[in-house]
Amino acid sequence: MDFNNNIPIYIQIMNHIKRLLVKGELKNADKIISVRDMSEKFKVNPNTVQRAYSELEREGITFTKRGMGTFVTEDENIILNLKKELSDEIINSFLSNMKEIGFDKDEILNIIKEKLKGGI
Repeated sequence: MDFNNNIPIYIQIMNHIKRLLVKGELKNADKIISVRDMSEKFKVNPNTVQRAYSELEREGITFTKRGMGTFVTEDENIILNLKKELSDEIINSFLSNMKEIGFDKDEILNIIKEKLKGGI
């Protein structure tokens, strides 16, 4: 993963895990790789990964079983809400960027319709 210098690394790790959940690559009650393995995978300090894991747990996205590791929540509603939040962020960013370069609502809708006709 290439890190963006403008966003703290722990947030980028959190977002990576959230995307894996939304895409279905991580499922309810799946075990997440250990802090040590994640830090080696991304070549970051283990404390950074631990902070990401702690924040994910605080948000209710993961939970820890002492001595066993970190697991994805079993609450399907949390994952559905996460999916909605991520889609809202993507759409809001897209709309903001399109408006910034001068497109109005009708033009944006027409562009989207054309893209959907052609396949994604």
